[in-house]
Amino acid sequence: MGPLQITLLFLLFTIVMFVWEKIPLAVTSMIVCIGLILTNVLPAKDAFAGFTNSNVILFVAMFIVGGALFETGMAGKIGGIVTKFAKTERQLIATIMIVVGAMSGFLSNTGTAAVLIPVVIGIASKSGFSRSRLLMPLVFAAALGGNLSLIGAPGNLIAQTALQEMGMSFGFFEYAKIGLPMLICGIIYFTTIGYRFLPEKDLQENVDAGAQKDYSNVPRWKQNLSLIVLICTILGMIFEKQIGIKLEIVGCVGALIMVLSGVITEKQAYKAIDMQTIFLFGGTLSLAKALETTGAGEAIADTVIRLLGKNASPFMLLVAVFMIACVLTNFMSNTATTALLVPISVSIAAGMGADPRAVLMATVIGGSCAYATPIGMPANTMVISSGGYKFMDYVKAGLPLILVSTVVSLILLPIFFPFYP
Repeated sequence: MGPLQITLLFLLFTIVMFVWEKIPLAVTSMIVCIGLILTNVLPAKDAFAGFTNSNVILFVAMFIVGGALFETGMAGKIGGIVTKFAKTERQLIATIMIVVGAMSGFLSNTGTAAVLIPVVIGIASKSGFSRSRLLMPLVFAAALGGNLSLIGAPGNLIAQTALQEMGMSFGFFEYAKIGLPMLICGIIYFTTIGYRFLPEKDLQENVDAGAQKDYSNVPRWKQNLSLIVLICTILGMIFEKQIGIKLEIVGCVGALIMVLSGVITEKQAYKAIDMQTIFLFGGTLSLAKALETTGAGEAIADTVIRLLGKNASPFMLLVAVFMIACVLTNFMSNTATTALLVPISVSIAAGMGADPRAVLMATVIGGSCAYATPIGMPANTMVISSGGYKFMDYVKAGLPLILVSTVVSLILLPIFFPFYP
């Protein structure tokens, strides 16, 4: 059995174990990581590379920055302000999704989620609503907002690079032709029907930043400094390219300031780091690497395209490209999915004489629909512990959103980006 077949078996094993959940998700991801090494699919260096991935560094840093907001009581204060304007759960969901979606259009969607997760937990604590019903809309809005501009998500720039090599390009807000209606429909969906699919978790025993804790003895300067550092971290991420400092480094600077200034202690900083998220994300990145390096991901895509036949209609090809990206992105990172499929999409366009902009737009938008698993997008993984989520919670809440996004996309893509303009 070759590396490709072994990788596909590990993919099947991962899906089954994530759905079954008889062992923790992080343990499953580590079984796959070690298994890929033992079967010689990946060298240890590549398999463990996920643990030094820039997103993992960002996770650790932002857990500490967020932890400072909890330890000082500032998260609860911010929550109190927001809940004065949004009284009902559905109003809160809409407010959160609008803010997160707008920020994600110009800031990394992972970075947006990272800085706002502690704020939303504070809002949940103050409002009395379950955080599990607010955190999932937050990360979904981060994914939807990533389609508002050229810099909203890494996949957008991957497609842009491929287009530029052919002498074409997407405009800065061109993704928003599809992304903005998707975001609006996503917000409408969750405030009308989708909120019923959001999981209700009793997390009272796990709440360490709840309203019951007394923060009256916390010095005002610590509260203020924790908020100032958070705001500066957000600004640093927004202007990442201008200042020339990467997101994860900005996050690390923020975390170090929190500890060195005495806003939180070293012990509190360690406590704030969610190791389940680190092991889950780091471990599953090895599977994504195997899908990429063994050609297993490409084989899945090629098989589907081949089944359509050479004379497939442009719309059927659009559906196929979109759905391949949509399925793969829920088991690989959305960036890896787009990177894998972009050259395939360019080849498809060339073979059919179709406009590569249309095929690439379908690929990028489909690759952003990482709502149905906790590993499709880094932000999904970040909230799994704080939201008390299980794998099937993502499926129940995320799958209907994928259907909504698919319908919106398949209506608008042929209008704005026809295969044969």
